[in-house]
Amino acid sequence: MKANYKKYTLNFKVPSGTSRGVMTQKETWFLIFKNNGSFGIGECGILRGLSADDQPDYEEKLAWTCENIQLGKDKLLAELEAFPSIQFGLEQAFLSLASQNPFELFPSDFTKKEAPIPINGLIWMGDEGYMLKQLEQKLKAGFGCIKMKIGAIGFERELAILKSIRDNFSPNEIELRVDANGAFSPDEAMGKLEQLASFQLHSIEQPIKAGQWDNMALLCEKTPLPIALDEELIGVFDVTEKQKMLQTIQPQYIILKPSLVGGIKGSREWIGLAGKQHIGWWITSALESNIGLNAIAQFTHTLKTTMPQGLGTGSLFTNNINSPLEVSGGQLFYRQDNDWDMDVIEQICI
Repeated sequence: MKANYKKYTLNFKVPSGTSRGVMTQKETWFLIFKNNGSFGIGECGILRGLSADDQPDYEEKLAWTCENIQLGKDKLLAELEAFPSIQFGLEQAFLSLASQNPFELFPSDFTKKEAPIPINGLIWMGDEGYMLKQLEQKLKAGFGCIKMKIGAIGFERELAILKSIRDNFSPNEIELRVDANGAFSPDEAMGKLEQLASFQLHSIEQPIKAGQWDNMALLCEKTPLPIALDEELIGVFDVTEKQKMLQTIQPQYIILKPSLVGGIKGSREWIGLAGKQHIGWWITSALESNIGLNAIAQFTHTLKTTMPQGLGTGSLFTNNINSPLEVSGGQLFYRQDNDWDMDVIEQICI
């Protein structure tokens, strides 16, 4: 078996804002395996400035992985613990190579019968008009769950947007989630949570920056609305440390981005630990191309969850790889009549 890797730069259709800044491009890397005329492909979706494996030797580690592919999946995964996005790409590529269809990693009703996955509609940060325009588009598209990023345009203006939604749609009509990306200070967080709770939100992601376990634990204990940990999970690799963090903070939810938490194996480990403490969870993509998004969606469907997932990012890029994935009516489908863009994939695999 031969293995190589290739970089691919995704271009955003519209600059996308978070409390950490505005993104116009997003790099990603593909692992390509070839064996006896078959190929496998997996995406290593790194997020610069956020991923634990955003390290100077990232490409060097990709090269090492390809040079040592004969070690096999399990040994490689163990060696790559500090590189969760490469772990996930590796898992995908092995599954892809072993499958009759290199894009069907987890055969299920999702891939074979177009059984959908409910997803949230994502509203990116911007000025008030831009955010309201996105909201209108998501509602017209049939989304019943909306996730809004907050923390950049001013809290009062963000409250006004949430109020305008609730003035027109009850919690039974539209489920609202917000993502602060750690934008609040510990001193102000509880006051802001109390104001947000008046809009009957489903949850808030990462109200304060990661790494403040005691402060986050106090918030989770006294919060008037459910808190979901997101960035808090990044860089926590040891199972004992994962368990300690969940026991200390006791969040209402955790959010799993396979590219950031060690792929399929890492996600399963987090889910198992959370289940023991009655902590809810959902899965979110981390701005992968449709190669990685396809793997995340197929894996998610096997978990048989009915909660809306964060898998609606495939339409963000001008140069994404055309695939059977399609968002319709607030759900993600794997359409039998849609094909993968093999011309682009062949260029990647050369």
